[in-house]
Amino acid sequence: MINLLCPLLATDLSKKVTDEELVQLYLESQNVAYFNLIYKRYSGKIFGKCLSLLKNESEAEDATQDIMMKILMNMSKFSGKSRFSTWIYSITYNYCIDFLRRKKKDPSVYVDDFLDNMDVEDDVEDAFLLEMNVKRLKVILEEIPTGDKTILLMKYQDEMSIREIGGILNKSESAIKMKIKRAKQKFKKTFREKYKED
Repeated sequence: MINLLCPLLATDLSKKVTDEELVQLYLESQNVAYFNLIYKRYSGKIFGKCLSLLKNESEAEDATQDIMMKILMNMSKFSGKSRFSTWIYSITYNYCIDFLRRKKKDPSVYVDDFLDNMDVEDDVEDAFLLEMNVKRLKVILEEIPTGDKTILLMKYQDEMSIREIGGILNKSESAIKMKIKRAKQKFKKTFREKYKED
């Protein structure tokens, strides 16, 4: 039987309770109030990530619901080895990339295999990306391949560590560093081609 006071109690605790504690409370009680708090904390962020990758509001809304259901169904698999937010973003990014592969057959998603065999020369300074006009930044992010956009967003928007990104993409830290380097080079090349007259 569900304790009717539990949703009120959970709401009062929502600012004090960590994600990991909410997961534990949900797993122990199966009370939906605890999952609702997780939903409140993360559904907007998940929707934002889905929208930036899928570029379609309706698909992003559907994806958000699917991802939240996936989180609910797999909550017991959260091991606590990484932050809960990292685990959620891992599910989100993987869902969106799989969605693009299946539905749109986006060839840019497969660019990783090609890039793994390429030699890369000069590096692109982080400052170049960080000092850009925001409007232009968004334009270029829409033009580069999805895989490159994803890894740049993880690194610079979500401020994930190399290790966290490696865990999400199931790649070694050295492979992630190389992917970031290549994505930055593509970004800079696309920027220069688009805004060469400036």
